[in-house]
Amino acid sequence: MSRTPSLTLALTDISGRAETCEPGGAATALDRTEAEKLAARLRVIADPTRLRLISLVSAQANREACVCDLTEPLELTQGTVSHHLKILVEAGIFTREQRGTWAYFGLVPGALPALGAEVQAL
Repeated sequence: MSRTPSLTLALTDISGRAETCEPGGAATALDRTEAEKLAARLRVIADPTRLRLISLVSAQANREACVCDLTEPLELTQGTVSHHLKILVEAGIFTREQRGTWAYFGLVPGALPALGAEVQAL
């Protein structure tokens, strides 16, 4: 005779008393689409160069910097830095403002705390 496995597990604690472990019902987990969107936003900042860019811009008094001021500290070409900055702008972490021939990038107020709050809510 075959028995159907139960979802309820019997556990024994240190005192030898049996306890049961049943699947929770009230918690809401991320669905696949939400998880993929959050993972994509986290991948944006998971890159070491982008983390350094966020740090460099955050360290400025007005929390913005010209692309021309970011290449030397990163020891990267202007093209490479611009590529990373574009990704940060598209992710909603940086703003971009053209001033003459140079582009200035600033942190979007609340963007990083909002991302952190999404992670903490898991």
